[in-house]
Amino acid sequence: MENNYIIKAAETPEELLGILQLQRANHELSLQSIEDGFVTVGHRMADLEKMNRIAPHIIVKDGSKVIAYILAMTTESKEDIPVLKPMFEQFNQILYKGIKVSEYQYIVIGQVCVDKDYRGMGLLDKAYTFYKEVHSPNFQFAITEIALRNRRSIKAHERIGFKDIHQFVDELPEEWSIVLWDWNE
Repeated sequence: MENNYIIKAAETPEELLGILQLQRANHELSLQSIEDGFVTVGHRMADLEKMNRIAPHIIVKDGSKVIAYILAMTTESKEDIPVLKPMFEQFNQILYKGIKVSEYQYIVIGQVCVDKDYRGMGLLDKAYTFYKEVHSPNFQFAITEIALRNRRSIKAHERIGFKDIHQFVDELPEEWSIVLWDWNE
């Protein structure tokens, strides 16, 4: 019954609240097992709203319920979420095709999540196709970092076309992969 699913840009406070509800349900601290994937950052409504005004988040809905999302984050928001500042600092240091990532026009995948009851249905792939359609006129690529222990997310992003361009260990220590989806290749 895939005809019931709508893929669209987030527009309403209710849709942003749906993102937050799905995020809380899939935060690593809320889960008994991380084998099926997880998210590590919890956002505030004000941050989601601001980010969405700059570049819209993409959501998948089943009726009125948000069942998947891909957050959009630009350099304009890099000071708003302190836990993500080190990611932007990495972008100032690492190279892509011989040029610092920070010198490109890029959009950050702020986070992705699919409701556990809707996984394995191709919804993330379709949402990413729409994400590219919406954002590729303004950005050269999408980039994000994924905890290496989040195997489900790593595999999903490889399937979409993201390539690992850098790995590092943060102060926790957590191992991360910075992955990039070049929209011009």
